[in-house]
Amino acid sequence: MRRLFWVAVCAAAGVYAVRKAQQTLHAYSPGGLAERATGVGASWQAFTDDVRRNAAEREAQLREALGMEPADPVAPLTPAEAADLTEHPASLDSRPRTSRPESPESPESPERSTRSRST
Repeated sequence: MRRLFWVAVCAAAGVYAVRKAQQTLHAYSPGGLAERATGVGASWQAFTDDVRRNAAEREAQLREALGMEPADPVAPLTPAEAADLTEHPASLDSRPRTSRPESPESPESPERSTRSRST
């Protein structure tokens, strides 16, 4: 009876050791590494999506608390507005934002228009 017990214990230990070795070999094989990398990439993507969503929610809360207009992702600041905002941080909040044309046109200076007519 004792011998049968020890044979069963050794067989169970052998099965456990073989399974553990197979799992370790699979984990470090190219397929196993690819599975782990896919899992890391998916969790990283989920993390960045959560951060962006929470940042947008917090920005909306802060804008509401400060009495600012909601952010308009369709119409970003023009370079002139950005420079003005850098020099005078409170000036943009007090003015209503106007819609800008889709393609900025450069107005001609009076000198240029007279030259083009005279030639």
